[in-house]
Amino acid sequence: MNRKEEIRILAVESSCDETGAAVVVNGRDVRSNLISSQIALHTIYGGVVPEIASRKHIEKINQVIAAALDEAGMTLDDIDAVGVTYGPGLVGALLVGVAEAKAISYAKKIPLIGVHHIEGHICANYIENPGLKPPFLCLVASGGHTHLVRVSGYGSYEILGRTLDDAAGEAFDKVARAIGLGYPGGPKIEKAARQGRPDAIPFPRAHVAGDAYNFSFSGMKSAVLNYLNSCQMKGITAVQEDVAASFQQAVIDVLTANVKRAFEETGVKQFAIAGGVASNTALRQAMKELCGQYQVAFYHPSPVLCTDNAAMIGAAAYYDYLAGRFAGLDLNAVPNLKLGER
Repeated sequence: MNRKEEIRILAVESSCDETGAAVVVNGRDVRSNLISSQIALHTIYGGVVPEIASRKHIEKINQVIAAALDEAGMTLDDIDAVGVTYGPGLVGALLVGVAEAKAISYAKKIPLIGVHHIEGHICANYIENPGLKPPFLCLVASGGHTHLVRVSGYGSYEILGRTLDDAAGEAFDKVARAIGLGYPGGPKIEKAARQGRPDAIPFPRAHVAGDAYNFSFSGMKSAVLNYLNSCQMKGITAVQEDVAASFQQAVIDVLTANVKRAFEETGVKQFAIAGGVASNTALRQAMKELCGQYQVAFYHPSPVLCTDNAAMIGAAAYYDYLAGRFAGLDLNAVPNLKLGER
């Protein structure tokens, strides 16, 4: 293994609808982080269309990688390894990034590192928080995942709880569509909620019996739909801002309740949030206050590092590089990859 002072990793992310490439040095020094977004393309459909996402990745990936290298002032000859998301995600989208990374690894004879997407989100916290080291607790809340994870070491994870149905971000998207806000739901719900009353509508807070750390958001989503249908049948106009604020507060209450229980039962001293929903200002404030009550150090990435990006993949790949966890050229996309699997 290369023991240079600087380990330069080219990272590729294409798990959903963002084509990302980054150059990350020693896991925390981001020299470039380029993202080609497809939001405008998918908005007209109300969500991500997998086939369209895959085709757009094919069109953009070489351009994004070239731009990332150029911004970092490097060429492929300066890169020590290439890291790529290989799951979970949309299989067609993942395959584009995996094929690209394998080609670069083969052509330049550099190590190939397969990175778990959720691990990438967790590692996004290392980029802007040089003092953060395991062990710590992390809440990952995104469009496809809601996990409460104990990070016991670099590359070592224990899932304490996960959603049993909809992820938090998925519920945001569905509720946003139901109340006429459109896609993507998270930012639109947050914006509308600022003008609404979080206590206007008593939406349920689901807690899973016998599984203290697991989550469930399907019932909450159904409660919103039932409320909207009830208003329509009664000839009442639902106040969009109140629905958004009340729903957002219900999600935050469920997330904070499980984290609070983990604080009390594990005695954790460090806590981080990650994933697209982690960019929600109200959630950040709630978690900051909770950490203050329990004297737990609170970490969170900048909003741009909460959404899907390649810098977080580069951060995770660095620690795999140090541990010698390399992939072969038979690396494949694994759309349902579980955290901790290799």
